[in-house]
Amino acid sequence: MKDEPLVLGIETSCDETGVGIVRGYDLLADAVASSVDQHARFGGVVPEVASRAHLEAMVPTVHRALADAGVALTDVDAIAVTAGPGLAGALLVGVAAAKAYALALGKPLYGVNHLAAHVAVDTLEHGPLPEPAIAMLVSGGHSSLLMVDDLTGDVEALGATIDDAAGEAFDKVARVLGLPFPGGPPIDKAAREGDPAAIAFPRGLTGPRDFAEHRFDYSFSGLKTAVARWVETRQRNGEPVPVADVAASFQEAVADVLTAKAIDACQQRGVETLLIGGGVAANSRLRSLAADRCEKAGIQLRVPRPKLCTDNGAMVAALGSRLVAAGVAPSPLDLPADSSLPVTEVVMA
Repeated sequence: MKDEPLVLGIETSCDETGVGIVRGYDLLADAVASSVDQHARFGGVVPEVASRAHLEAMVPTVHRALADAGVALTDVDAIAVTAGPGLAGALLVGVAAAKAYALALGKPLYGVNHLAAHVAVDTLEHGPLPEPAIAMLVSGGHSSLLMVDDLTGDVEALGATIDDAAGEAFDKVARVLGLPFPGGPPIDKAAREGDPAAIAFPRGLTGPRDFAEHRFDYSFSGLKTAVARWVETRQRNGEPVPVADVAASFQEAVADVLTAKAIDACQQRGVETLLIGGGVAANSRLRSLAADRCEKAGIQLRVPRPKLCTDNGAMVAALGSRLVAAGVAPSPLDLPADSSLPVTEVVMA
């Protein structure tokens, strides 16, 4: 709608420079410049490489988003930017750019939380988020369960990873199996030809003793190590490694734990909506298992299309749009980049 504010969002928390433009719940542009190919030879994201790539890509990506949306920079009503959490140097590039645009245009600036933005992006596809809702965010850096009573300022952390995040485990297991970086897509592809019950890999933090202290927390370090040792044993004995079966069994273990704890959180809190976001939410087995378990539990499942699950500017613009609509005060121009910004701080005040 024309009377809705036009919000430009900037995302630079990791290795993708994202610029999105949103009006209300309508996505007008989602331009992304990824530096993933520059990191592939290292087997993971190199912070300094990511920061330099953001510097080079920022202005061209903003111009591309404006062209895609068919608007001028002067048409923008507010600027939103990921202020944390993420890689410190990468965040600084986005925050500095957003400050410059906001100051030059005389527009309000919103420094927003990366995790809350992953929740907000779903509104661009499925409309307003029912509140309360449980959000499960799974990516290379985060595996979190959140209670969302109000997306613009009332978010509670129920649980998080205590070691490796799910996406990180995918990357490390892919490396063990000789698959390319990032590991999520190649493992998903290989798993389609494998047997998910072929190997009984462990499910971290799911035992009776974990219930009291880590009921909604995640741990994938032990699973990653179990996969590596299983593969190493086969190789040491001169036996072939069934890549498809290993990929399928590993993927099943991750999806099983993620969805079981998410459903448990919904039932424990009496919440009828589960939202899944983050890059790992694009995984086909996670999506299908979540759909099956939510249907059996009578829970509404919301998952954005895969392109919106990965880091992008659209999610930042979406959260910015909700903040503007709710009348939330903008952030100060001296806002910092906070690599460890807690999820409970949706916007920097």
